[in-house]
Amino acid sequence: MDLGLAGKKAFVSGSTQGIGSAIAEALLREGAAVVVNGRSEQRVRDAVEALRAAVPGGVVSGVAADFEDAGQVGRLLAALDDVDVLVNNVGVFEVKAFEDLTDEDWQRYFEVNVMSGVRLSRHVLGRMLARGWGRILFVSSESGVDVPGDMTHYGVTKAGMLALGNGLAKLTRGTGVTVNTILGGPTYSDGVARAVEELSRAQGVPVDDLKRAIAAGNRTSLLERFIEPAEIASLAAYLASPLASATNGAALRADGGVLTTIL
Repeated sequence: MDLGLAGKKAFVSGSTQGIGSAIAEALLREGAAVVVNGRSEQRVRDAVEALRAAVPGGVVSGVAADFEDAGQVGRLLAALDDVDVLVNNVGVFEVKAFEDLTDEDWQRYFEVNVMSGVRLSRHVLGRMLARGWGRILFVSSESGVDVPGDMTHYGVTKAGMLALGNGLAKLTRGTGVTVNTILGGPTYSDGVARAVEELSRAQGVPVDDLKRAIAAGNRTSLLERFIEPAEIASLAAYLASPLASATNGAALRADGGVLTTIL
């Protein structure tokens, strides 16, 4: 299916690996020009080279910025030309007990997981409205709905992304601009893969066996396995396209059935 993205330009935050990289590749394959982003120049260069190898002829460039640093974000925004598609994907996560979370931890999570989307969306939304077309996507998580007790800071910021996307969508009434949020489930991203590999070495258990055991431990999962980043990217590519014109202000689940609510 042709999603009609040829000739469009997209920026994907936090896209040197994992879900962000998969989204960048999916958009490239649909003919969009893509700007990727990571924390360091080397990570960005490596990502651009990998995407060019994966999608020969694809138009891809990159810009480095650490979203914990407001100065770097300001420079990124100054260098970012008009885009048709913004994917707010950058995020940080960790397991940490609530009583051990410092004010600095909370501030870091809000800076990266929430304020990145605020700043990027503020930069592009007005221009999209003026042109009469655009797509803003937030890559949130089922943890924003069912907040984990051992990752409250992560869940709260993912809930914040949901609220932000919902509010921004109301500013697009009667236009060709849409704002939507993806609720991803447990995904085998690079960060998760590293954690599983470390556990595998520590416990002397093969990685594949440990992956199955972790997935089996999630009793509400209908998929009964980790989601692959490309599966999240397929939904993102659709929502970024003209075909998704009737979907606005929505939170769409790609959670493998982890959430047990009807909506």
